[in-house]
Amino acid sequence: MKRRVKSGTHLMCSLEVHTVTRKPMSWHDNLEEPADARFLNLIHHAAEGPRKRYPETQTENQEVGWDLEPLINPERHDHRLNHFRVCSDITLQGLQ
Repeated sequence: MKRRVKSGTHLMCSLEVHTVTRKPMSWHDNLEEPADARFLNLIHHAAEGPRKRYPETQTENQEVGWDLEPLINPERHDHRLNHFRVCSDITLQGLQ
């Protein structure tokens, strides 16, 4: 029969140790692990915008701004749509 001598300090060998932070000088923390292709595809798919994921809107909030093409051709010389600042006698009077 073997007897163990109990001292004031001892190690509990049954507990697993999980490191929280990486150790920069440790060789086993700096090993490159192979990337899982399925997991990477899931991450990239989740990072895509809704217009790339779905052909049509899924919610009513997505309907606003879904179509990027303007309804009419924006022409810069059309004064009905573009209200540029024009210097005139009235605007110059307001600045003084």
